Amino acid sequence: MLRVGDKAPPIDAMTSLGTRFVLAEQQGLCTIVYFFPKAFTPGCTRETKYFRDNHMELMLAGASIVGVSTDKHETQCEFASSMNAPFPMIADTDLSISRSYDVLWPIVGLARRVTYVVSPAGVIEAVFHYEFDVEEHRNDVLRFVHQKFRAGQVGSRA
Repeated sequence: MLRVGDKAPPIDAMTSLGTRFVLAEQQGLCTIVYFFPKAFTPGCTRETKYFRDNHMELMLAGASIVGVSTDKHETQCEFASSMNAPFPMIADTDLSISRSYDVLWPIVGLARRVTYVVSPAGVIEAVFHYEFDVEEHRNDVLRFVHQKFRAGQVGSRA
């Protein structure tokens, strides 16, 4: 896995929304890039629902979000649609994004459940890794974004 302070590898890919997601073009406080193993599995479904249910909160704090898995594009689109995901999701069929972010499980070739928070400058500001406790995973991401948002507000008043 990449670490805090590392430069985030570029992402430029078609999404489930039919648009291109380019990490370097993201605006705002930060971009949440969450990797998950497989669409339509219980843990990945729960994780996506958690991020979906907190999407507005994250957006209001200035964060954007994108989900990435090793599924086929068609599967990712079906999954995103079934979840009513308001954020883009990317199918990493050739594993290039997952490899560059060092999230692949050895041998099985699926992404681990890892979330990176990336600054507008493209630097990784936080890394969260929980394979089974997806609620705690989401809670840690929310807590980090809220702390970052509050720190930004305090700094802008000075």
